[in-house]
Amino acid sequence: MRGDVLIAGAGPTGLVLALWLTRMGVRVRLIDETAAAGTTSRALAVQARTLELYEQMELAAPVLERGHRVAAAALWVKGERAARVPLERIGSGLTRYGFMLVYPQDEHERLLIERLSQLGVAVERRTELVDFSEQQERIVARLRRADGTEERCEVSYLAGCDGAHSAVRARLGTGFPGGTYRQLFYVADVDAAGPSINGELNIDLDQSDLLAVFPLAGRGRARLVGTLRDERSEHPELLTFEDVSSRAIEHLKLSVARVNWFSTYRVHHRVAEHFSAGRVFLLGDAAHIHSPAGGQGMNTGIGDAINLAWKLAAVLHARAAPSLLDSYERERLRFARRLVATTDRVFTLASSQGALANVVRTRVVPWLAPIVMRQHAAREFLFRTVSQLSLNYRTGPLSRGRAGAVHGGDRLPWVAADGQDNFHSLAAMRWQVHIYGVARPELSAWCLQRGLPLHIFPWGEAQAAAGLARDALYLLRPDTYVALAEPSAAVRELERYFTDQQLALGAH
Repeated sequence: MRGDVLIAGAGPTGLVLALWLTRMGVRVRLIDETAAAGTTSRALAVQARTLELYEQMELAAPVLERGHRVAAAALWVKGERAARVPLERIGSGLTRYGFMLVYPQDEHERLLIERLSQLGVAVERRTELVDFSEQQERIVARLRRADGTEERCEVSYLAGCDGAHSAVRARLGTGFPGGTYRQLFYVADVDAAGPSINGELNIDLDQSDLLAVFPLAGRGRARLVGTLRDERSEHPELLTFEDVSSRAIEHLKLSVARVNWFSTYRVHHRVAEHFSAGRVFLLGDAAHIHSPAGGQGMNTGIGDAINLAWKLAAVLHARAAPSLLDSYERERLRFARRLVATTDRVFTLASSQGALANVVRTRVVPWLAPIVMRQHAAREFLFRTVSQLSLNYRTGPLSRGRAGAVHGGDRLPWVAADGQDNFHSLAAMRWQVHIYGVARPELSAWCLQRGLPLHIFPWGEAQAAAGLARDALYLLRPDTYVALAEPSAAVRELERYFTDQQLALGAH
C-alpha cells in the first residue's frame, strides 16, 4: 500500500513530524540508519514555545515532570561566583511556561518514541534511504536494510530530517552555505558535587573558551559543555575527559565522582538555500545548523515539523491546494536565516579574545547582567527572543490583517484571568476563531454552519494589556498562530480568507 509521507531521520524533528502527522490521520513511515536511539545528547533546553505546542499532544506535562527547571544562572570569575541572575519567573505573564527548562535530547527522544509506539508507529531502524526520485505526482524511494536487501517505497511526500550530513539534501543538490567554528566543543555527563552542582546554570567567564555546567534532573547530575581552541582541539579523537577537566575542577570547584559519557564535536553555522523542492522537504539540522547559543537548535527543528505537519495533512486530506505547501519554506527559511545570524553574533561576541574582551567578560558582564535583568522590558525582550515566543510569520503568505497589537502571523498572546487562560482550546489541531468581548450573531451563525469552532472570551484589562482588540476576530491556524486578525470581525473577511487561500474547513 502506498504511504503518505516517508520521514528520513528519527531525531526529535522526525519524531515530532511523525507524531503530528499520525495524530492528523496521515500514514507515515519513519526510517533511521542507526541501530537504536541515542544515549548521549547535546541539546538540553526545551523552550516555552515548544511546550505550548506540545500541549496539542499532551506532551508538555511529562516533559515538565521529567525535566529540570533552572532557578538561576550564576556567573563565575576567578573561582568565585560573581553574579546570580534569577530565572524562576523570567517569563511570568507571557506564557504558562515562563521559566528555563532542561530536558536532555536523548531522554526527550525516548518520550517521543514511546508516544509514537502508543499510536502504532515504530521507527524502522538500520534502514538507509539510498535514492529517490519524483515520478508522476509521487516519490519513489529506494531503501536498504542492514542485511543488504532493498525495497522500493512509494509515498506522496518525503521529509528529510536526517541531520547535518543529510542524504536528502545532498540528493536534491541544495546548497548549504555557511562556515564552521574554529572551536572544538565537548560535552560530558557527570555525577558530581560542589558549589556549582546546585540546580542552577553555572557559567565560567574567565576565558574566551566557553564552560557551562547545566543541571539535570536527579541529585548530583550535571552536563558540562565547553569549547577548546588550543592545540588539543586538533585531534579530538584522542581527547578524554581528563584532558579538559582541570578548568571545571579549579574554576567551578567541581568534584567529579563519575563520568557517564564524554564526547567532542564541531559546530557549524549553515542554512540550506531551499527547504523544499517539489514533494521533498528539509527540516531540522538538514535545513539549518548553528551554534548552541540560546538552546535554539532542537526547538527550531520541532517548530519546522509542526509547521509542515498540518499543511501536509490539509493537502493529503484534500482540504487545501498543494500550493499551501509553498508556505513552509517561505515561513521557516526566513526565521532560520535570522536565527543563525543572531546565534553566530552572540557566540562570536562571547568567545572573543583580547584584553578588552576579557575585561568585558569578567568585569562588565557580571556587574551589568543583574542590573539589566531587573528591568522588566529587558527581561521580557530576552525571554520572548530565547523562548521563541516572538517568532512570527507576519510576512508569510498565510498572514493577513491586524487587530490591536496583534498581526496576522503572530503567536496568539497568552492571557490568564480569573483562574483560566485562552490557550485551552489550542490543544485541538484545527482552525478556530477567537473573540475577546462579544461575537456578532452573523459570525456565530457562519462558524456554526461551517463547523468552525468559535471561542468567545470575556473582555478585561488582561486582554487589553496583552495587545488584543475588543470584539475583534482572530482566526487561528492548526499550529496556533494567528492567520487573520480582523478588527471589524466581519464575516466577509473571514470567508474571503478561506477562499483566497483555497482552504476547506475540516477537523484538522
